[in-house]
Amino acid sequence: MRQLYYLFFLLLISNSLKAQDNFENEINDTIKKLAPVIIVAKQQSPERMPETKDNVLFSGKKNEVLKLSNINGNLTNNNAREIFARIPGVTVWENEGSGLQINVGVRGLSPNRSWELNTRQNGVDMSADVFGYPEAYYNPPLEAVETIQMVRGGASLQFGPQFGGMLNYVLKREKDKPFTFETQNTIGSYGLLSSFNAIGGKYKKWSYYVYNHSRAAKGWRENNRFQARNTHAFVEYRFSDKTKISAEYTNADYEMQQPGGLTDAQFEANPRQSFRSRNWFGVPWNIFAVNFDTKVNPNFDVNVKAFGLIGERNSVGFTKAADIEDAINPATNNFANRRVDRDYYKNIGLENRNIYKYKLGKINNNLAFGVRLYKANTQRVQDEKGTTGSDFDLSIDGRFARDLDFTTENVAVFFENQFKVTEKFSVTPGVRYEYIKNIGEGRYGISNGNDVAFPDKTVSRSKPLFGLGLEYKFRTTNIYANITQAFRPVLFSDLTPPTVTDVIDPNLKDASGYNADLGYRGVYKGFINFDVSIFYLSYNNRVGLIRQQSNNLFRTNLGETRNKGIEGFVDLNITKMIGIEKPYGNLDVFASMSFIDSRYIDFVTTETNLAGNQVENAPRYIHNFGMSWGNNNFSATIQYKMSGRIFTDANNTVTPSVNGQTGILDGYNIVDFSSEYKFMKNFNVRAGINNFLDKRYATRRSSGYPGPGILPGEGRTFYISIGAKF
Repeated sequence: MRQLYYLFFLLLISNSLKAQDNFENEINDTIKKLAPVIIVAKQQSPERMPETKDNVLFSGKKNEVLKLSNINGNLTNNNAREIFARIPGVTVWENEGSGLQINVGVRGLSPNRSWELNTRQNGVDMSADVFGYPEAYYNPPLEAVETIQMVRGGASLQFGPQFGGMLNYVLKREKDKPFTFETQNTIGSYGLLSSFNAIGGKYKKWSYYVYNHSRAAKGWRENNRFQARNTHAFVEYRFSDKTKISAEYTNADYEMQQPGGLTDAQFEANPRQSFRSRNWFGVPWNIFAVNFDTKVNPNFDVNVKAFGLIGERNSVGFTKAADIEDAINPATNNFANRRVDRDYYKNIGLENRNIYKYKLGKINNNLAFGVRLYKANTQRVQDEKGTTGSDFDLSIDGRFARDLDFTTENVAVFFENQFKVTEKFSVTPGVRYEYIKNIGEGRYGISNGNDVAFPDKTVSRSKPLFGLGLEYKFRTTNIYANITQAFRPVLFSDLTPPTVTDVIDPNLKDASGYNADLGYRGVYKGFINFDVSIFYLSYNNRVGLIRQQSNNLFRTNLGETRNKGIEGFVDLNITKMIGIEKPYGNLDVFASMSFIDSRYIDFVTTETNLAGNQVENAPRYIHNFGMSWGNNNFSATIQYKMSGRIFTDANNTVTPSVNGQTGILDGYNIVDFSSEYKFMKNFNVRAGINNFLDKRYATRRSSGYPGPGILPGEGRTFYISIGAKF
C-alpha cells in the first residue's frame, strides 16, 4: 500500500508526505474519468477557472470545475460519491440513495447538507438562510447541470465568510440553435423511474431554457420510497453585445419516507431493515432570480443579481432513539402520536459584482469589487403532536410547543485587486466587510399550559475579513498560494435542539478562523492534468457535540480545531501520451487523494480534555482511483473509493452507544461502474452499477433527523437510461 502512495506523489512531483493511518486493505482497482466523445484533445475534469470569469477573480485560489458531460456517473440519482471523486478532500454523507439532498464537506468539515459551503445555483444562494440556517435542502438534478464549480476557503472574500468555500451548480443553456429538445429516461433497482425533459434555444436577441425532472423509487431500504419533481424556466434578452438581462425560476417539490436510524446490532443483522414506517420528510422550494450584465466600457464590467427564495421544511414521524420500538399501544390500539416540525423560509437579496481592468505601466491589472444586501426570515414551529397514522400528514393536535421567528439582515462589501508584478507573477490582496444582524423571538415551549418565552435576542456583528493570494505562471502550469479569514455566526439550529437528545449550551459563541493553501497545478503536454497542494484550516470556537455521562449529547463551543493535510489529483491520458488516441480512443487513469489531520487543540469539559482528539466526521484519508476509456461512440468508467474511519462525537467514543447515536464508524471501500453508448448521432444509452461489490457500510450517525442512529449506505444498485437530443 505504501508503495502506491510513493508512486502517486512521485508522479505529482511531491516529496514530503506520510499516510496518517495504517490501511488494512490494498487497492486492486483504479477508477475513472471520462470524456465521452474525443477527437481533439480535451482537458479532463476537473478544469480550473481562468483569472477572471463572471466578474469574479480566481487568481491564486484553489478551485475546480467539473464538466458533467465529461464524466460518467449516476446523474439520475445525483450520486455525489461518483461526481465529486475528482475533487480531493470531499467528504460525502449518504443518508439514503435518493440524491434529493447532496451532503458534501471539504477538508474534514461537516458534510451536513453542505452547510459549511456557500451553496449556489447559477450564482444565486439556494440554502435556507446563509447566516441563520445555511442548510441546502434542495439541489438541482445533475442531469440539468452543465458544470459544478468549487472554490475552497479563498472564496470567503467574494462569496461570503464560510469556512468551506463556495459550491455553484451551473445549469445547462442552449447557446446556438433556435430550438432543441433533450430527454433522458431511466429505470433502475428498487422501482426507480426517472424522466428528464428540456427544451431550449437562441433566436435573435432571445434565449430560453425550460426543463422538468420527475423521479420516484421504492428505495434500497425498507420504508424509503420517494417522489420528486423539479421544474426550471429561464429567459434572456440581449439588448446588444454588451448588455443583457435574464430571469429564471426554479420550483421543486419532493416527499420522502425516512426509514430511520439503526442500532449497531440491527445494522449488523440487516442494514436494509427499517423499524420506522411512519416517518416522512417534504420540501417545497422556490428560487427566483433576475440577472443583469453590462459592459460599461472595454475595461469595466458590471453584474447585478436580484434573487429570492420561498421554501419549507416539513417532517412528521416517530423520532425516538433507534432502540425504542414504534409499537401499537394495547390500551388505545393505536400507535403513539408522531412529532411534527415545520420551517418556513423567505429570503431576498441583491448582489453586485464588478471587474475593472486597468494598467500599471504596461501590465493589465484587475480590480474586483461589489456589495451584497440580504434579508432572510425563518419561522420555526416544532414539537407538536401529530396523528397516530402512517401517511405524510402534517395535521397537529393543538398548537406547536415551539413557535420561533428568526430574522437575518446582512450587508457586505468586498474588494480584491490582482496586482500583476510581472506577466507571470501576481499578488491579490483583498478585504470583505460583513455586517450581520440576527433577531430571534417567540415561544420556546409550553409548561403547564403557559408559554415559555424565547428570550428575545438581537445580535449585531461587524466583521472585517482579510485575504491574500499569490500566483506564479509557467507555460501551462502555475504555483498558487492563498490565506483568507473565515467566520461562522451561531446558527438558529445551534440554538434550538433537534428532535431527541441534544442539549444546547446557552452561551454559544461565533466561530472564526482562516484557510491557507499552497499548491502546484496545471496541464503538462496535454496528457497530464494535476493539482497537488497542502492546506491548513484553523477553526476557533467550533460548535459540536460531546457525550455527557447522562448519555445526552451536549452542543457547545469545542475550542479550536486545526485541519491540515495534503490534497492531490492527477489524470493521465495514456493513449494521448503514446500518440495512439485517434485510432484507439482515450484511456485515462486518475487518482484523487487526500490526507487529513483534523484535531482539537485544547478544550476541557467537566469530564475530559479533548486536546488531541480527532474532529468528528473527519476521515484521516479519502482516496478515489479511476480508469476510463472512450471513443466517439462508447465510454466506460470504473471507480474505486476509499474513506477512512470516523469518530461521530468529539469525545472520540469508540464503543457504539446502545441507541447507535455515537461510536466509531469503520472506513469503507466502494466500487462504481458507469458507461454510455451514443448512436445514430442523437441517441444515447447509459448504464451503471453502484456499489458493484455490494459492500456494507455507513457514512454517518444521527441524533435527530433523518432518524436517530446509524444510517446505512446503499448496497448494490443498477440503472439503465435512454436519451436523445434534437
